[in-house]
Parts: sequence; C-alpha cells; structure tokens
Amino acid sequence: MSDGTRFDGVGVIRTKRDGGALTPDQIRALMRAYMSREFAEEQMSALLMAIFWRGMTSAETAEWTGAMIASGERADLSGLGRPSVDKHSTGGVGDKLSLIIVPLVAVFGAVVPQMSGRGLGHTGGTLDKLESIPGWRPDLDPAALLEMLDKVGGVITAAGDEMAPADRRLYALRDITATVESIPLIASSIMSKKVAEGTQSLLLDIKVGSGAFMTDIDQARLLGSTMIEIGQAHGVRTAAMLTAMDTPLGRAVGNAVEVAEALDVLGGGGPADIRDLSVAEAEAMLQLAGIDGDPAKALTDGRALDKFREMIRAQGGDPDQPLPASPLLGVVSAPRDGIVRRLDAYAVGMASWRLGAGRSRPGEAVSAAAGVICLAKPGEPVAKGQPIVELRGDDPGRLDAARAELAGAIDVGDEPAPASPLILQRIGL
Repeated sequence: MSDGTRFDGVGVIRTKRDGGALTPDQIRALMRAYMSREFAEEQMSALLMAIFWRGMTSAETAEWTGAMIASGERADLSGLGRPSVDKHSTGGVGDKLSLIIVPLVAVFGAVVPQMSGRGLGHTGGTLDKLESIPGWRPDLDPAALLEMLDKVGGVITAAGDEMAPADRRLYALRDITATVESIPLIASSIMSKKVAEGTQSLLLDIKVGSGAFMTDIDQARLLGSTMIEIGQAHGVRTAAMLTAMDTPLGRAVGNAVEVAEALDVLGGGGPADIRDLSVAEAEAMLQLAGIDGDPAKALTDGRALDKFREMIRAQGGDPDQPLPASPLLGVVSAPRDGIVRRLDAYAVGMASWRLGAGRSRPGEAVSAAAGVICLAKPGEPVAKGQPIVELRGDDPGRLDAARAELAGAIDVGDEPAPASPLILQRIGL
C-alpha cells in the first residue's frame, strides 16, 4: 500500500466468507491492491465466491461500485450545459431500442452519452448492429466524444479503456469462476460504467423472460432496486422499467436486419411493440432529464430519423449506402392452421447466433447479414405450411443448426395465449 502498510487480503476474504460486511476503507483498499496486483487473482476469485454466497449490503455495493469507478476516469459533461440522460438494457432478443431511443431523445436537446457493448451468446450487441452500416466506427476518444455530444447531442460508442478498468478485469474473472449470477456484482458492474460515463440521469430497461438474462421477475425487481440505490448514492437520478422478453421484440433479430427495422421505426412505421416501447422509454428518459417533449411526434415527423442519420455521419458512416444483403437460407413453417401462441425468444436468439449473428467468445467476428425474421408472432393467425420464421445469412452450412434451435420453440393452437404487457413494472417513475 502507498503508506507502507501491507494490505490484509486474507482478512478481507475471511470477513466476507463468514458473512460480515466490509468497511468502506477495506473496499477501497482492496480495489487499489487488486489493480496494483498486490491482491492476487486467486484471492479475488475467493472473495468473489464469498460475495456470491454471502451477498453485500446496499452500502457495500455502492462503495464497491465507487471503488471500481475510482480505478479509472469519470467523464465530466457539465461543460455541455444541457441535461444528460442515458439508457441501459440488460439485453434481449431483437432489442434494437438504443438505435431508436438515443436519436429520439437527443431531438429534444438532451445529451445522450450511450456507451454500448458487443453481443455474446444469444443476445445481440448494439455495436455489432451499427457496424453493419458502411463506414460506421464505434471508437471515439474522450475529446471526440465530447465534441459529438456538443454538436449532435447523441452518441453510441464503445466504452473507453479509461473508464472503470477494474470492472473489465473483474468481469473476466467472474466469467471463469462461476460468479456471474450475483445481484450485487451484476449491479455494480453495470453501474460503474454508467456512472463513469458522466450522465446525470439513467433509465434501466431490465428484461424479464426466457430470452433475458433475468428469467425471474422477483430477481429482476431486486436488480433494478439495487441499481437505483447505487445510482442515487453516486448522484445519478435513476429509474427502471421491467419489460417482457419471452417473445422477440419486433420481427427482426440479427445485425443488419435489426438496423433496417430500427430505420422503419425512426421513419414512423415498424412493428407496434418496438415503436410503443421506444416511445415509453423515451418519455421516461425525458422525464428523468426534466425535459418536455413528444417522442411519438418526433418519430412521425422525421426528426428522429434525421438525428439518427446525423449521428451515423458523425461517426464515419454513410446512411445512404445499402445495408449488407441478408440472403434467405430457409424457413420454419406452421405445422397446422391456427393462431401462434408462443415464439420463444431464447430459441430465436440462439438460431440467430447459430447463423453467425452472435459470438461464442469475445473478439470473434460476426456476420452482418445473419439473422432471423419473425413473419408471424403470438396472437397472429397462420395456415398450415405458412412460413413463421425466415432464417437468413451468408453461410448455408449453418442452417441445420439454426433450424434445430427452433425445434419446440413455436406453438400454434386454436386460441391465442393470454396477452402480456410489454412493461411489467416501473420503479422510480
């Protein structure tokens, strides 16, 4: 340690192992020791497992988040002179809302500094989707980021290496030590990056259902409340929506196909579920930022689409170039006449992944063309033999594996399944 006193890593592990609470001084010291390699990876692995089993108090979780933020830089957006607000989604299938909401909220004068990630497994990544636009680049240095926020208002970019570097190391360690599924660790990981990006307010979209990371609504509610407490502890006005993710959002799942659908919504059309949820979340973000505005009107009058095109150009993209073609490889058809009762989000996401739209390990390349188009969704009538989903991509060798993922994922019956709301609960709104 800087004062010459050796950090008692074993004592910290023992305290948490035995169910005790770590003090603020202990948490700050252990994070500094971890970043300086004094607290070894093996010791942090033991501590993460102890946290996984013993949990953390609200105060511990807020302090843990603060220590991760302190491991790097925290952006300062105050010089822009406008309210800032961001959104974070826990990830779903067909969730292209960020592509719509960032320009939509920026239309009304808010600063929207969205730092997004890449897809892993069955959930897509916002950066992967945008990279299907010719020329678009995700990486902006801090000066370029501030300039774009000042001139354009909204940005979607990769998180810089300088923000919460402790989280990157801890996330990788959690992944190989089976400690990912811990509410305090999930919440602090997400919030360390969001607080570090400098936003004044934040809306959390916590997906719940078969295609989501959180399948249990009580756990999703706990995650939302925990992240709201962290945000408030660090001066960020935070609220949450729990939203349904048993069925894919919209009809397109993939990369270029999702950008095309987002463009439809930005132009005033598109699927009703995507449009309605985008408007609801944009309204909540404007409320958090203290801004009056009518997001639905900004979709229909073209302002949101103009802002999206401005954002794309500012990051080197050409919004006038065609998106990569998505050749049709095959279909899955209705087994009988009736009404679609279920289209499982997880299975559709896995089919898209099998076609090449997602990755199985960080750094793996993805296909811009691959994806699934949902031609019929729950509540809609189909005839026997009618295609329910289209499987698209540039590698026919992937078709059989994608088709296998959808076995048992589609139910067709005589009556529709009971309708479920898109927004399951609002917390802090």
